[in-house]
Amino acid sequence: MSTIDLPLLPLGKGRDLDAERGVECPGDLPAASDPDLVERARAAKAALGDRLFVLGHHYQRDEVIQFADVTGDSFKLARDAAARPDAEFIVFCGVHFMAESADILTSPTQRVVLPDLAAGCSMADMARLRQVEDAWEAMADAGIQDSVVPVTYMNSSADIKAFCGRNGGVVCTSSNAEVALDWAFAQKPDAKVLFLPDQHLGRNTAVLQMGIALEECVVWDPRQPGGGLTAEELAGARMILWKGHCSVHGRFSEHVVDELRAKHPGINVLVHPECKHEVVLKADLVGSTEFIIKTIEAAEPGTVWAIGTELNLVKRLADAHPDKTIVFLDRNVCYCSTMNRIDLPHLVWALENLAAGQVVNQITVDPETEADALVALQRMLDLPGKSHRD
Repeated sequence: MSTIDLPLLPLGKGRDLDAERGVECPGDLPAASDPDLVERARAAKAALGDRLFVLGHHYQRDEVIQFADVTGDSFKLARDAAARPDAEFIVFCGVHFMAESADILTSPTQRVVLPDLAAGCSMADMARLRQVEDAWEAMADAGIQDSVVPVTYMNSSADIKAFCGRNGGVVCTSSNAEVALDWAFAQKPDAKVLFLPDQHLGRNTAVLQMGIALEECVVWDPRQPGGGLTAEELAGARMILWKGHCSVHGRFSEHVVDELRAKHPGINVLVHPECKHEVVLKADLVGSTEFIIKTIEAAEPGTVWAIGTELNLVKRLADAHPDKTIVFLDRNVCYCSTMNRIDLPHLVWALENLAAGQVVNQITVDPETEADALVALQRMLDLPGKSHRD
């Protein structure tokens, strides 16, 4: 079997000068800080029994994922939690917007806990409610608001989902973005879509799946007056893409794809649609996290794959499929820095507090926001045909 020469930065040595500010790519993760933590987590989980349901996102580190009752993407996990109404405590090993979605979909008697409140999402944070409301008002001033249907990716805060619910919009996942956009364009004559908060998913779906011209996709920059767009650009646009991105998927480079293909003819490049348009254009296959997992599971033994998604998942896939060569589509080790805030010490702390009768780090969405967000989520659930996975 061929080997792939794609050197990674060793832990603590060197810096990636191209890394996004605030996102460090230091190398591999250190081992769990205390070997006794594994036994403490097991004991606390056993003490809680059926009162506890632990959700583990695919991007979590292995030391945490071993304690998950179910694994998956954010929306699947939130629905899994809703399907377990007898579980008093839902511990979500993910990030903040995911825990919000779980709180929205579960019953009022269930309590959702995020082991570290600092586990946010840089993409979700790139679309703040006040910014989106300001953009909405600016679109009214530009005379286009009546034609605009807001569509937000699942990777957004509850108040952005609620904004879409109040304004005739919908939520989508990376699996059903095309179906959601079809629905949005059918809502109004000459409809335009405001796509939040990930410009890359919006652009890739519109151009590559729906045949919308690239020049009909414009980017709204919330830091610029009028989004940095002229009245003519807005009038000619079908897709108004929010200037947001995933700090992990945005790192992948078309140049690395070229290098790998030159060195390893026949390599398969498999990427998530949150990657840049230039990377997606050079990939062999593009799809959601679940699509990536199923593709690798079904791949022929001996095949070689470079995967453009979060590194914890890529490493887990490589370990689970030793009959295939699987590498990370980047020169540097770069985990999702906020997802990795959920480590074993934080999980143990949360579980032991729950076992002792103390609820910590509970995530709650206020009733008005929840009601409006549910409108947008229900519109997504009512979409025809396509899977509602992330």
